[in-house]
Amino acid sequence: MEDLSLHILDIAENSIGACAKRIEILITRDAGKDRLRVEINDDGRGMDRVTLSKVRDPFFTTKGKKTGLGLPFLAQAAEQAGGEMSVASAPGKGTRVTATFQWSNVDRPPLGDMVGTLMTLIAGHPDLDFLYEERDGNRVFRFDTREIRTELEDVPINTPPALEAIRRMLNEKVIFGT
Repeated sequence: MEDLSLHILDIAENSIGACAKRIEILITRDAGKDRLRVEINDDGRGMDRVTLSKVRDPFFTTKGKKTGLGLPFLAQAAEQAGGEMSVASAPGKGTRVTATFQWSNVDRPPLGDMVGTLMTLIAGHPDLDFLYEERDGNRVFRFDTREIRTELEDVPINTPPALEAIRRMLNEKVIFGT
């Protein structure tokens, strides 16, 4: 995958497949430590120890396909950029995927189109809750679909006017951009 937003979309779709109702996407840049941290948390069904031990194996998948390349590709991208990937999970407890990258590393993939990724998730899964948070030093941007739904009252979040308003807001507020 060319950028991190596509990795994030893939992992979020895995979370949805695991019956998650809430997915948190947290992106933190620590300039002092020259690090970028990407964390995706969900409240899905989680994985047992055997499944968890195989998440880096590209020939293992629980989806009936022949390969499961998402997490192995993310791990490879992180390691090539001086970082690492970890996965924590337990049945009934959800899953946390964390990847770190050396910010200044020439091999660090760009963050990519996070607005497009978020819009895809919101439009395609309007009943789910998504939290997106970016941190860069003292700057913080936080977006939570639960808050948006409260503001929209009876208007569904995936109506074209609501989606356009969300897209405009995200385009104005997202810190890292593409």
